[in-house]
Amino acid sequence: MNTVARDLPALQETVRLPDQSPQRRPQLNDEAASYVRELILTGQLQPGEFIRMDRIARDLRISTTPVREGLLALRGEGFVQLEQRRGFTVAPLSPSDIQDVFAAQAVLAGELAARAAQRISAEQTNELQRLQQTLVDAVEQGQTARVEALNHDFHWMINHIADAPKIAWLLSVGGRYVPRRFYATIAGWPQASAEDHATVLTALTRNDAEASREAMAQHMLHAGDLLAGHLSQLRQALDTSRNTG
Repeated sequence: MNTVARDLPALQETVRLPDQSPQRRPQLNDEAASYVRELILTGQLQPGEFIRMDRIARDLRISTTPVREGLLALRGEGFVQLEQRRGFTVAPLSPSDIQDVFAAQAVLAGELAARAAQRISAEQTNELQRLQQTLVDAVEQGQTARVEALNHDFHWMINHIADAPKIAWLLSVGGRYVPRRFYATIAGWPQASAEDHATVLTALTRNDAEASREAMAQHMLHAGDLLAGHLSQLRQALDTSRNTG
C-alpha cells in the first residue's frame, strides 16, 4: 500500500466536520444543528415556520439545551432566525441562495485545485486516478452511498495536496449547507460527479493550474445547480401534498 493510501483515513479526520466523523457521535449541539439543517434542506421545515425545540429534543432524545445551542449555530449560518416572543423560525432559503453559496465555494475550491496542480506528485496522481475509477464503478453499479464517500475522498485529497488549510476551512464552512448524505438523493448527481471529476483530474495530471481552477469551479457550480433544482422540486411536491391533503 502506498503512503498516500495508508495515511488517507487518518488525515481525513483532521478536516471532517463534527457531524461527519464515523468514529464517534458528534457533540449534541452539532447533532441538533445537523438534524434541523437537513429538515430545512429537505423542505420538512418551511421558511417562516416555528421550530419547536421540545420536538427536536424528543426526536434526538436529548435535552433542549444542546438544541438551543445548535439553533444558535444555525442562526449564524443563516438557516434560522430568532424572533422576540416567538423563538426560532426558519429563515428564507431559496434555490438562488443555494446557487450563491456554491458560487462562493467555486472560487475557493478552484483556488485549492490550482494550488494542488502545482504541487501534486506522480504518486498522488495515481491515487486520485484510483479513487476516480472506483467512483465510476460505483456509479455504474448504482451504489450512491459509496459514490458520496468516494466523492468526499476525492475532494479531500485535492484540498490536502493544495496545503492551504485556511482556504480549506472556509470551504468546509460553506459545505455545511449540504449534509454529505444529501448528495446521494439528487437525481443526476452521481453521473455529474464522475464526469466532472474526469475533467478536473485531466487538468491536475497535466499540472495545469488554470485549467484545474476552471474545471473545479465549473464542477462546484454544476453541483449547486443540481441541488437548487432538487430543492425546488422537493418544495413543489410538499406544497402540492399539503394543498391536496
